[in-house]
This record gives sequence, C-alpha cells and structure tokens, in this order.
Amino acid sequence: MSIFEKLESNVRTYSRSFPAVFEKAKNALLYSEEGKRYIDFFAGAGSLNYGHNPPEVSAALIAYLQEDGILLSLDKETRAKKEFLEQFSDLILTPRNLEYRVQFTGPTGANAIEAALKLSRTVKKRRGIIAFTNAFHGLTQGALSVTGNSYYRNNFSLQDACVSFMPYDNYFGPEHNTASF
Repeated sequence: MSIFEKLESNVRTYSRSFPAVFEKAKNALLYSEEGKRYIDFFAGAGSLNYGHNPPEVSAALIAYLQEDGILLSLDKETRAKKEFLEQFSDLILTPRNLEYRVQFTGPTGANAIEAALKLSRTVKKRRGIIAFTNAFHGLTQGALSVTGNSYYRNNFSLQDACVSFMPYDNYFGPEHNTASF
C-alpha cells in the first residue's frame, strides 16, 4: 500500500487515473519520479492555459512571495486584488462597455461550480440545469448533482430532478448528431 492509499481520503479521484508519482512540470509536460515525460492534457483542470511554470508567471510569483504577498485572502481586500481588478477593468471591461461584476471563487473547481449553480439559478429565477455526458465537476453536493458520470452521482445518492443530462460531442458515435438533441 502506498503512502497515498494509506493516508489520503477516498474522495481523491484524479490520482487513481494517473500512472505515476509526478515530481516536476514544465510547459505541457509532467515528469514522474523516474524521469518519464507525460503530456499533461489535464492542464490543472483547465487552469494552466500557459502551461506549467512559464518563466514570466514564475518570476512574478517569486517576486510576490519575496515581498511577503498574501497567499490566501478568501474575500478580503488586498493590494494584489485591487491591482488585478483595476487592470481587468481597464483592459477588459471598460473598453467593451461591460458592466460586469467579478467573483473570486475558492481554490477548487467544485467551489466555482457551486457558485455558478447558485448564480445561474438566482439570476434566471429558474432551477433547471443541463449537464453533459461524463462531465465531472468535483465532489461537493452541487457539483456532484451536475456530474454526468452516474458512478459518482449514484455513490452519493444524488439525483437532482432539476438537472437534465444530455449526450455530448458525438457520445453515441459519429452517426448521431448530438448537437441536434
């Protein structure tokens, strides 16, 4: 039994799908403890748009840490958040006349899904949600309710009557146009 199996919760999922213990990463590659290279198609569940450790991002993070920057502020107001919001407004919102609000979600994708579910139901005043085949969004109750993989939903007895599941991206094969459903 590995140290992971011995001490980590059974809630973990991604580690069960990957064949190695990873030691480092650069750009689109992960490196195992044995030095084997893997292309990281997972990419931090979509959060690593620029790959692992791009030099510009690494340098900015190191500088921030050396200045004793705040690592986790939850929803507190910080200088870093203020500077980000000012630049986001100046570069994205204002030039496009967008009157949007920004929500900083927690450190997990499941937190983002929970927030998105609450926001969509609050704004639209409707409960219905469409989820897609084999979608996986995390292990919180709301995220599990829209998880397309019935293995996870059924293990936690979550069947939200307001969630409709649809096939996605030729799930039934190329002869079926799932976009027409």
